[in-house]
This record gives sequence, C-alpha cells and structure tokens, in this order.
Amino acid sequence: MIGSAADFAYDPNHVGADIVDTVLKPIPETLRGLAQLQTFGLGETIFRQGERPKAVLCVLTGEIRLVRLSRAGGEIILQRSRGGFIAEASLESSAYHCDAIAAAGGQLLRFPLRAFRQTIETDPGFRDAWIAHLAGEVRKLRARSERLSLHGAAERIVHYLESEGRDGVLTLSQSRKAWAAELGLSHEVLYRTLSRLQAEGVIAVAKERIALLRA
Repeated sequence: MIGSAADFAYDPNHVGADIVDTVLKPIPETLRGLAQLQTFGLGETIFRQGERPKAVLCVLTGEIRLVRLSRAGGEIILQRSRGGFIAEASLESSAYHCDAIAAAGGQLLRFPLRAFRQTIETDPGFRDAWIAHLAGEVRKLRARSERLSLHGAAERIVHYLESEGRDGVLTLSQSRKAWAAELGLSHEVLYRTLSRLQAEGVIAVAKERIALLRA
C-alpha cells in the first residue's frame, strides 16, 4: 500500500530516534514532501531483478533484504536494512541487479529518483550527507567481506560481535536463522558454535543479548 509521506509522523515512537536524526533530518523538506509512504508485509517483493528503478528507498520500520539465488538454489543476502536507505546503487543504474524482499513487515519511503538526483546536485548540505552515508555503507561492506573471508564459524561470530556490537555486546534484532545466513553459516553450525563459545567462556548469551568476554 502506497500513500503520501504526510500520512506518517516522523515520531521516534514509530521510527527509531537514530533513523530520525541521522537519515531523515538531512533530507530537505522539499524532497521529503515528494516522498510516498509504502507499507509492506512479510515476504513481500519490493522490486525484482531487471526492473527499472523509479525511486530511492528508505526503510523506516521492518526489514528489507537484497537477495540473489546461487546456482545451488540458496539465497545470497547482498544487503539488508532495518532502517535507512537501501539499494543506493539504483540511483545510477538502469536496472535492478537483485530482488528486494521484506524479511519483516514495516514501512518505507519512496523518493522520486529524478528529484533525488536533482537535490544532490543543487543542495550542498544534502550532497555531503549523502556522501557520508555512502562512505559508511562502504565500511560496513568492507567489514562483511572481511568477516566472510574468515574460515572458522567462531572467528566470524567474534568478528561480528566486535564490528557490529557496542563494546562487544550485541542485541540480536533478527532470528538466529537469519543471523546464520548473514554470517554465511548454517543455523545448525551457528547454534553449535555459540554453545561451544559460551562453554569456553568466550561469550555470554542471555536470550537475544550476546556479550564478548574475551577474543
């Protein structure tokens, strides 16, 4: 369902305060006023590979993943967003190179592609904020690439806690099965490795909170 962005209040009670402060505030009011609000459900396809991009997407709530299928039929997660922009490369692309699937229902904003480009060209403040955003995404992708190059499950888990957690403490906002896919592991291997690391005193697990005790 797509409606006017005016139907949605930029209220931290609905959207995380970090999204409001770091993502929405830098967007000029003129561009924000052109956005459309879209509500999506679990498993819904936001766009498909090969379609022509018409909007820049910003996730407000829920989760969207960019996925491709491997030759073996497995799902490869290229990017996921539980808040913020996604598929930023579509700004300069003639077609999507993957599918966007909702992993959890929520809402997103659709900014017209042409207006978004024009605002970047004419608004220096927004251009700087967009460049800073892209730089942050590059850092995240670099960390993910480094993590997936590690051979051991334990090394990937520790790397994730160090790079994605806060002072070595991570509160999972996704299922362990989804986390395993992000780590490039089967969920059985993830469960076994978490149990072993906890038994060895490397981590402490309390429901969704996982704390790194020692490297």
